[in-house]
Amino acid sequence: MAKQKKYDNFKDFLNKKDIEISVQRYLIDALKYMAFGLFGTLLMGSILNQIGVLTGWTFLTETIWPAAKVMTGPAIAVAVAWALNAPPLVLFSITIGGYLGNELGGPAGALIAALVATECGKAVAGETKIDILVTPFVTILIGAFVASLIGPPIGNFMTFLGNLIMWATEQQPVIMGVVIAVIVGIVLTLPISSAALCIMLNLTGLAAGAATVGCCCQMVGFAVQSFKDNGVGGLAAQGLGTSMIQVPNIIKNWKIWIPPTVASAILGPLATTVFQMKNTAVAAGMGTCGLVGQIGTAMAMGQAGDPVLQIVLSIGLLQIILPAIVTYGIYHICYRKKWIKDGDMALNL
Repeated sequence: MAKQKKYDNFKDFLNKKDIEISVQRYLIDALKYMAFGLFGTLLMGSILNQIGVLTGWTFLTETIWPAAKVMTGPAIAVAVAWALNAPPLVLFSITIGGYLGNELGGPAGALIAALVATECGKAVAGETKIDILVTPFVTILIGAFVASLIGPPIGNFMTFLGNLIMWATEQQPVIMGVVIAVIVGIVLTLPISSAALCIMLNLTGLAAGAATVGCCCQMVGFAVQSFKDNGVGGLAAQGLGTSMIQVPNIIKNWKIWIPPTVASAILGPLATTVFQMKNTAVAAGMGTCGLVGQIGTAMAMGQAGDPVLQIVLSIGLLQIILPAIVTYGIYHICYRKKWIKDGDMALNL
C-alpha cells in the first residue's frame, strides 16, 4: 500500500500551515498588532522619557528610554508573528529579524521582515524530527536576510515620503491640513493602525499636528454623536479608547462616518495655520487614546518654545472641544435629513 501524502497540493499545505495570503491578514491584522508592539515599547517609552525629563528622574531617561528604543523592532516582530498565529519557536526566533529590520529600515522594515520570516518559519515548523533546530534556523536566517535586503530602501522611502508630506504641509498648510487630517483620521477608525502609519512616516511638526486633530475628530466625534445610543460607557470607550469599534455600524450605514470626517476636514487646516499645532511621530496617530496625543502635543509644542497658554488652548480647543461641537453640529444635520437614525451607532458594551 502506497504511503498517503501528507498534503494533497500546495493550497492544502498553506491551509494546514495557516498561511493566508490576504489583505485582511497582512495589512489589517498585522498592522493592528504592530501598533501594540509600538505602544508597548517606543510610544510608552517616549512618554516615560518625557516624564523623566520633566522630573529629573534619570532612571526613565537613561535606562528605560534607550531600552525601549532598542526593543521596538523585536516587539513589532513578536506582535506581527502573534497576529499570524505563529508557533512558539517562530514567535521567539522572530525577534532577531525584527531587531535588524527596525535598525535598517525603521518600523516598516521590522514589519516586512517579520511578515516574511514568520510565514517561512510556519512553513517548516513541525516538518522534521529536528524541528527545534530547523524552525529557528529558517526563521532567523530569512528574517535577517529580508531585513538586510529591503530594510535600507524601505527606510529611505518612508523617510522620503514623510519629509515630502511635511514639506508639502509647510508649503500648502490649508490643503495638506485637510488631506492629512482626513486620511489619518479615517485610518484610525479603520481596523488598521494610524499610529503605525505616522511612526513609519516619521511625521512631526505641523503634519503631525494635523494628523492628531483628524484622529481626535474621529474619536471625540463618534463618542459625542453616539451618546444617545451608548451613554457614558460609549463616551469613554470611544473618546479614550478607539472609534474603531464603530466599524460594524459604518458597514451597515456609512453615513454615520460623515460628521467626524467632515469635522476633520474643517479643523485640520486650523491646526496647521491658526493654531500651528505640532506633535511627535509616536503620538501623532493616537488621537485621544489614553490622552497620548495630548501628551505628545504638549511635548512637541513645548520643545518648540510655544507658550504654555497657547499649548493648553490649542489642545483643549482643537483636540477636544471643537471636534465635539463641529461633529455634533454636522450629525444633527444628517439626523434631520434622516441619513442617521437612532440606534445606528449602538454598541454592545
